[in-house]
Amino acid sequence: MWNPTARALHSRAGLRYGSDLTDAEWAIVTPFLPKPCNRGRDRRWRWREVLDAIFYVLRAGCPWRLLPDSFPPWRTVYRWFGELRDSGGFEGLNHHLVQMDRIRVGRGPMPSAAVIDSQSVKATEAGDPRGFDAGKKVKGRKRHAMIDTDGRALELLVHPADVQDRDGAVPLLKMSHGRHPFVKLAFADSAYASPRVAMATSIAIEIVRKFADQAGFVVHPRRWVVEKTFAWLNRNRRLAKDFEQTIRSATAFLYAASAMLPIQRLARYA
Repeated sequence: MWNPTARALHSRAGLRYGSDLTDAEWAIVTPFLPKPCNRGRDRRWRWREVLDAIFYVLRAGCPWRLLPDSFPPWRTVYRWFGELRDSGGFEGLNHHLVQMDRIRVGRGPMPSAAVIDSQSVKATEAGDPRGFDAGKKVKGRKRHAMIDTDGRALELLVHPADVQDRDGAVPLLKMSHGRHPFVKLAFADSAYASPRVAMATSIAIEIVRKFADQAGFVVHPRRWVVEKTFAWLNRNRRLAKDFEQTIRSATAFLYAASAMLPIQRLARYA
């Protein structure tokens, strides 16, 4: 319930910016960041300042060049963002934090069931590749997500919006085997009712269909969880629309936004 006690627990009023990491959150993130090189000169900017700048861009939705002067130079921040993006740093960070958050609530670190769904978003003219989703009348990109049954993002995949759900689900399911080999069941809507999806991997696909007498919006078991996850991610203004020129950058920002959820939970309830 959103009451004064909950507001105080979630408040970030004491920070320079609401997107900055607290000391407790920084302590959780530190072990998963790249270690400094033993050669060359010392870094001028600390990792914490760089991450705060990346999360500021993600939360505020501003271009890199409009970073406030209180952060490191935008070229430096973007260079380290590219380093984490190309090395899979955001994916690895999200993976470890999801496991830690599952343990926090008394669940096993590796899920055995998941939920898959997609979200089509508009993209700017700079973004390429992109496509047109005829069903939702959206020209841009599609975000495919596999989440656990509590809403934590396990795998995220971005592709042009003209790719059908049943086609986009195949690479999503295949890539999940590396980090989540124990997932044996995935819940999905009727868009995934295809032999192509069912035979893609050893993961069994259970289709959650609409109720026979359904009229208007109805919360469905299992399916509502992934919609909640998309709503959480879209609180970051950088994700309100796909502003990224490349698929890799769009995917990296999705994983960074996903990682912020367990970071804050783990620090809040530590």
